[in-house]
Amino acid sequence: MFEDTIIAISTPPGQGGLGIVRLSGKRALAVAKKVFKPKKGAVPIGKPVFGVIRGSNADGPLDEAFLTYFKAPRSYTREDVVEISCHGSPIVLEEIVRLGVKLGARHAHPGEFTLRAHLNGRLDIIQAEAVNDLIRAVSLTQVRISFRQLGGSLSRRIGSIREKIVHVLSRIEAGIEFPEENLGITREGTTRELKSVIVDIKELIAGYDAGRSLVEGTTLAIAGRTNVGKSTLFNALLGQERAIVTPYPGTTRDFLRERLVIRGAVFNLVDMAGLGRPAHPVEREGMRRGEQLAGEAAGVLLVFDGSRPAGREDTRLLERFRNHHIIIIINKIDLQRKFDRAMLGHPADDIPVVEISALKGLNLDVLKKRIHRLFVSSSGGREDMVLHSRQKIILEEMLGVLEAARSAFLEGHSEEVGAEELHKAIPMIGRLTGEIKVREVLDDIFSRFCVGK
Repeated sequence: MFEDTIIAISTPPGQGGLGIVRLSGKRALAVAKKVFKPKKGAVPIGKPVFGVIRGSNADGPLDEAFLTYFKAPRSYTREDVVEISCHGSPIVLEEIVRLGVKLGARHAHPGEFTLRAHLNGRLDIIQAEAVNDLIRAVSLTQVRISFRQLGGSLSRRIGSIREKIVHVLSRIEAGIEFPEENLGITREGTTRELKSVIVDIKELIAGYDAGRSLVEGTTLAIAGRTNVGKSTLFNALLGQERAIVTPYPGTTRDFLRERLVIRGAVFNLVDMAGLGRPAHPVEREGMRRGEQLAGEAAGVLLVFDGSRPAGREDTRLLERFRNHHIIIIINKIDLQRKFDRAMLGHPADDIPVVEISALKGLNLDVLKKRIHRLFVSSSGGREDMVLHSRQKIILEEMLGVLEAARSAFLEGHSEEVGAEELHKAIPMIGRLTGEIKVREVLDDIFSRFCVGK
């Protein structure tokens, strides 16, 4: 499909023990043979061969290396592919690329190797997106999901939905074409089958938020009155002294944000300024920013001081975040207990409570388990969850079409009306999997890849 041969460094920038230069295209082996000289024998298919990197002049070889040749179509791109593995010196790697370009290859664009794999039919677009997700994964959970999607888990789920739609559509059209054949096709049966497909699509759409939390992290704000131990908790959860802690109220006047991983799930933990009556304009601004951030967060860890009696300020604080996902944290249980949860009133009755000592590290494991249970969706481990807004938007379009088709049958419209709506869903699935190729979509997806992949 491509006439030119591309070349790029496929390992991260910087120095390392090993570095890899990859070529793909009809002239990949011919170009590589002019850069690499095997110690003995010919270059086999699929087996590394030892040799040296030729210099551009008579100064002798530059480095020892291994060359591996993958013959089309049994390669990543389904073209001839060559990988040269040498010492990870940026100078050597860049010289190999320079020589390759001089000998007729060209620099690969970001993601062009995977783009060729997609256009040559090795990967659909969902699998191609999974390649980039795997490379950029921020947690082991995301790694596992991306690897399974690279293997086709989400693609198979989409394929199953397509088969169901085609099956329903073929039955409808058969009933229209051959009404006298008594094929046993009923409106009730058709609407029931459509409902099953609609449920499948809704489930995929509903999993998007959990999927994005795996990629971007779930934002949790640590809120509470001044001097209840928010920054101490922040440091304890992170396992490092990230926030300044003093016995004086108002130490945190802005907010701090750090990434926390709990059982493979990523959380963006935010340490806010203490809420209450500000003693300084800077403190007031910190509180304003903190409240705004907490309002936008997925959840709030609401901290109370267990060594002080509950008061009106505590109750008002609870009411302020009542419509959020909350975990009540009673801190400082290593001190004499004076806090009575009952003083908060009925709003706290159905909110999970964890008692800890952030300073002593007591019950932090319990808190982490509760955070994971409350803020990580039950679908968080599904291998066919949707991770990209592009996928979600197309699924929402499909859902609209299928619901319109089902409504047409429920409202007594002719079969032709329902069939016309269903016909719109087939090309949408093609756009989702990349069977229907849209240049702007491909450019957007692969521009986010690193060069060399």
